[in-house]
Amino acid sequence: MTGERPIGEDDLQAFVDGRLSASQRESIKAYLADHPAAATQVEREIEQREALRARLAFKAQEPIPSRLRVANLMAARRRTPLIRPAAFAAALAWLAIGGSLGAWGGVWWSTRAHRQADAMSVADNAIAAHRIYVSERLHPVEVPADQEAHLVQWLSRRVGKPLTAPNLNAQGYRLIGGRLLPDSGEAAALFMYENVGGSRLTLYARSRENETETSFRFEEQDGVSACSWIDKGLSYVVTAKADRAQLLPIAEAIYKQLEAAGDPAKSRL
Repeated sequence: MTGERPIGEDDLQAFVDGRLSASQRESIKAYLADHPAAATQVEREIEQREALRARLAFKAQEPIPSRLRVANLMAARRRTPLIRPAAFAAALAWLAIGGSLGAWGGVWWSTRAHRQADAMSVADNAIAAHRIYVSERLHPVEVPADQEAHLVQWLSRRVGKPLTAPNLNAQGYRLIGGRLLPDSGEAAALFMYENVGGSRLTLYARSRENETETSFRFEEQDGVSACSWIDKGLSYVVTAKADRAQLLPIAEAIYKQLEAAGDPAKSRL
């Protein structure tokens, strides 16, 4: 690899993901031995990847959603030529991930090398909204938590999909309310939570009509961390001034509650 072209970010990411041949791995190791800064970054990426995989272990026991099973997609394809190629690709990705990582349940963790460069992405907008409103002391929300039912109904209607305000009491955060926000011409919902120390956390949600698969990613911007995913046509972003170890368990708890809210059988568990 080193004799053919310079080693770049894609090569380092392939090393982190374990997608290189033995000879390629040796080339990367030699490169890292001569570049301490790159070695430190790669070591951090590997640690983060393993931490994310561990956090997602609970998904390994869940069956592949019927909508992503190849047999069902093939049957639908025989009935109509209008099946989206993305849906079939998602099913194949499910099987590939399941074989190599223990069936993660259709949740794909994006690494730093695969982040979107688009400054208007949902995650970027969610982080920007978090920065603006968590520091507001007099009017952090439009509708307070004592009107939670009205808040959820109102935001669900504006976003166009049923929403839920997760209960984060067990995580040390109480709901203080929410507000409606614009996001690239669409409506977005922001739920805000606060702990006893006054630190605030936000859950941002907006509709993503053409994306039904679930994906996760973690990022940090100037001390503010965000964990985002897409599920059932909604894009979610959990944002707080917290490190990865603090935010991921909260994001996992929110994810489980949202899943249970959308599945009556789970909500009775």
